[in-house]
Amino acid sequence: MIAYLWLVPALPLLGAIMLGLCGGALPARINGAIGAGSVGLAAVVALCIGAAWLAHPPPQQLFTQVLWSWINLPGFSASIALALDPVSLLMMLIISVIGFFIHLFSTEYMQGEEGYSRYFAYLNLFVACMLLLVLASDLLVMFAGWEGVGVCSYLLVGFWFAEPANGGAAQKSFIVTRIADIAMLAGLLLLAVQFGTLDIHTVLAGAVAAWPAGTAMPALAASLLLIGGLGKSAQAPLQTWLPDAMAGPTPVSALIHAATMVTAGVYLVVRLHALFALAPGVLAAIGIGAALTVLLAAFAGLVQSDIKRVLAYSTMGQIGYMFLALGAGAWGAAMFHLLTHAVFKALLFLSAGAISMRLHHEQNIFAMGGLWRKLPAAFAAFAVGAACLAALPLVDCGFFSKEYLLAALWARGPWLWAIGIAGAFLTGLYIFRAFFTVFFGGAQTDVAGSYGPRIIVPLAALGAAALVIGWLQAPEFLGGAAAFSAFLAPAIGVAPATHLPVLVPLTGMAAPLAGMALAYTLHANGFWRRQGAATPGAVRRLCQTGFGFDAAYRFLFVTPFLVTVRALRQDPVDQAFGVLERLAVALHKNLRHAQNGKLRRYAGWMMAGSLATFLLLVFA
Repeated sequence: MIAYLWLVPALPLLGAIMLGLCGGALPARINGAIGAGSVGLAAVVALCIGAAWLAHPPPQQLFTQVLWSWINLPGFSASIALALDPVSLLMMLIISVIGFFIHLFSTEYMQGEEGYSRYFAYLNLFVACMLLLVLASDLLVMFAGWEGVGVCSYLLVGFWFAEPANGGAAQKSFIVTRIADIAMLAGLLLLAVQFGTLDIHTVLAGAVAAWPAGTAMPALAASLLLIGGLGKSAQAPLQTWLPDAMAGPTPVSALIHAATMVTAGVYLVVRLHALFALAPGVLAAIGIGAALTVLLAAFAGLVQSDIKRVLAYSTMGQIGYMFLALGAGAWGAAMFHLLTHAVFKALLFLSAGAISMRLHHEQNIFAMGGLWRKLPAAFAAFAVGAACLAALPLVDCGFFSKEYLLAALWARGPWLWAIGIAGAFLTGLYIFRAFFTVFFGGAQTDVAGSYGPRIIVPLAALGAAALVIGWLQAPEFLGGAAAFSAFLAPAIGVAPATHLPVLVPLTGMAAPLAGMALAYTLHANGFWRRQGAATPGAVRRLCQTGFGFDAAYRFLFVTPFLVTVRALRQDPVDQAFGVLERLAVALHKNLRHAQNGKLRRYAGWMMAGSLATFLLLVFA
């Protein structure tokens, strides 16, 4: 069964081609069936491969499938090849299964929209590129998938391109991530020059053999690759594109900007963990940047009024948690939080989409209220997702992944753990601020329409998964068997056992509960709605705008660039040649008068020239 690995990315790609070529001529129902069906088939194949893997793992827990040779030059070679190990198997299952549920949700959510077939063509192409990214055996093939998802993100964020703001958001996301990808490409070129190949396992083995830990070369290579990962995963200082990317349809936010693409940076570091382990300074920088991102995202999420922007900042913060774990070398903890986050954040975004569908596409939380009776399905789904995001004790997958992650941070240093605790408190505060505001209090907006099974089934499936998958890595004090870390061990190694003081897990459990309790208290006395109606002060405006990163980049980069463009609108090089042109024309206009047909004047000029030449030869 594992030999059919190539089908997993090929099926969504085939769906994208069919929709791109024929979608405009087909009924919307057929377009939706092709879009969701192709990804559904890929998910079935992926699940069968996963079952076969668990039943009979291949030798060394690695399966490589070479499809064809791509580049074969003196000193460098690359192949189109797929590789499956526990890490890529996990990512394949996340992308295909969650991708299917989001496609299914989209068939009803996007119904009646202009460009319905175009939407599914883009979405299928994205899934194909993301699967290629995580299954690639060669970094060059991975980079092709990496750039492919960037293009698809641009197309999907700007799907409603008639609105100028949507086009601007798409351009912003594309440009910021492309700037980061230039650094990543430089890192790949460095590795290619050093090792003559970009095959992942060959590069890692060569790096471990050739580069001592802590030296300049692994630090340079890891730093360049990290910049690409920070851009794709919206981590400080390259996080500014993610909130604006919420301009796309809500299922796009669920798939690209929560469950899959934004986690590509985490996957990159884990996939190349042997290289990053050779650069302890880079790992320390990862931890510092992640700590900054966790706090910035939490404070920004606390003052947003758009429900999707609240979730966007929560995505940024949760991926910051993953990077905190990466900075501590806790690869397994980062991957487990990636798994749980993919499930509960997709659930939250789809719940937000289900709410806006029934409220005439309203997204302002202060225009909502009292919805728990009117939208029970969305209420239940959002409640589960909020509990997971806040990591409420014992009832959700977010608790288990957060505890696993915080334990790893405690083992590396109390300051990283303290940042994690502060983030947990603030996360509980801002997500339950949104939850209580949306679902309780007085009704603010009329509810219209109803849900079909294509909305209910994805919410129910993701909600059920969010309640049970955490037990794959239950903490020691609950008698957990650590099945998840054992599954990943052949690819990333075994994490050392950590013995925690009893106050460490108790503090981890108390922090989100305290955040939720404070959120409820402020909701009960009307503080949140008063805050939403009041004119924001300077501090609140600073938080709402993401702490001024956009303004700083506009001042440092955008404005000087535009000034330079305006100055160069009339190209100075062309202007210099224009001076020569005008000089030649002026000389022509003046010298043409010498051509008057009078022989005596010609003879006089000849004598004058001869005399001048003679004088120069004599006296020069």
